Amino acid sequence: MDIPEKLLQYKYHIVMTFVFLLIAGGFILIAPRLFIVLSYFWPLFLSTAVFLAAVTMFGQTSVWSAESYGDKEGEELLDYVTGRPEQLNGY
Repeated sequence: MDIPEKLLQYKYHIVMTFVFLLIAGGFILIAPRLFIVLSYFWPLFLSTAVFLAAVTMFGQTSVWSAESYGDKEGEELLDYVTGRPEQLNGY
């Protein structure tokens, strides 16, 4: 009678171990299919990563170029909309 009482003490540990084993077994069964899908879509993942890197690079360089000239972004457009286009070109 001593063994069932000790097993009841560790029932959560035993259940979690079985759940972990089921999840690990599922990953082992799914893994070959997952690698097939990843090998099929690797050009898409690579091109997306390159595109995001390019957007980040161009985004950082365009901010630096606007700051180097001392211009504020959209200042000319705001002057035109407010009705002061003659101040833009010196007319």
